[in-house]
Amino acid sequence: MKKQQVRTRKPRRSMEDTLKTKIVLEALKENMTVNELASKYDVHPNQISTWKRQFLENASSVFSGDKAATQELKELREEREKLHQQIGQQTMDIEFLKKNLKKWNLL
Repeated sequence: MKKQQVRTRKPRRSMEDTLKTKIVLEALKENMTVNELASKYDVHPNQISTWKRQFLENASSVFSGDKAATQELKELREEREKLHQQIGQQTMDIEFLKKNLKKWNLL
């Protein structure tokens, strides 16, 4: 009976965003082919192409900003201010009640 060889997978390598950006910028310069860059950085050429496509698709957000996130941030700040006002009002109500309960010897 033959023993089956068990293939162990290499763990996925995690790359820093700064390195990905560097690779994409080199790819955009077109001084080297994608295959040459892949060899240089030990990355699959398809991965470089994917990063490049993602980079170009999201490049406009650098100048326009994320309008949805900006709107959400504004709404969250308004909600926080409203909640702070409620907390302040409730604190005043509690102090008023404590004062009057002590005055009537109920506390």
